[in-house]
Amino acid sequence: MTLVAFMRHGPTAWNGAKRLQGRADIELTPRTREFLKARRIPHEFDGWRVLCSPLVRCRQTAELLGLTHTIEPRLVEMSWGDFEGRTMADMRAELGPALAENEARGLDFRPPNGESPRMVLDRVLPLLAEIAKDGRNTLCVTHRGVFRAVYALARGWDMTGDPPDKLDLYAMHLVRVAADGAPTLVEINLALKRRWRKS
Repeated sequence: MTLVAFMRHGPTAWNGAKRLQGRADIELTPRTREFLKARRIPHEFDGWRVLCSPLVRCRQTAELLGLTHTIEPRLVEMSWGDFEGRTMADMRAELGPALAENEARGLDFRPPNGESPRMVLDRVLPLLAEIAKDGRNTLCVTHRGVFRAVYALARGWDMTGDPPDKLDLYAMHLVRVAADGAPTLVEINLALKRRWRKS
């Protein structure tokens, strides 16, 4: 079976402010750019095909890591609809029990005019099946919402309560994909490496 690694983009100003980005096209911070310039992916992923979300924060992440990539629209972040640009703390204060009830739906949690994690899987699983058919190990530079949906399926987690594992959202995570795209978790929290420079 084919291996697929998932990596989230580097932090943006909206990440720092805990604002829900979704499809908002927010660039990386200068600090993030400097960090990524000094990093590389682990050598075991050298030579893998790289697919990338079309949003600028992912494209910048791939470019700063020196990754030649192909844009894949299905790797775009989950749409947060009417919640984009807001914080979950503000939404909980405003919506109270109604938001808690929505969050308790887990995989079927859906912001108004947005996507649910299950809807994300509906577009990502066919892509994983295509990767499996192609047979090339592939690195996907994508978003938290995309990987969490894939991770939930791989771990049998319904996305209610805490996830079974502590995930480093800025590390790489590896799954094995079957012919139908179904993922099996192989390894999590594979950190980027420091790029050594000649003095």
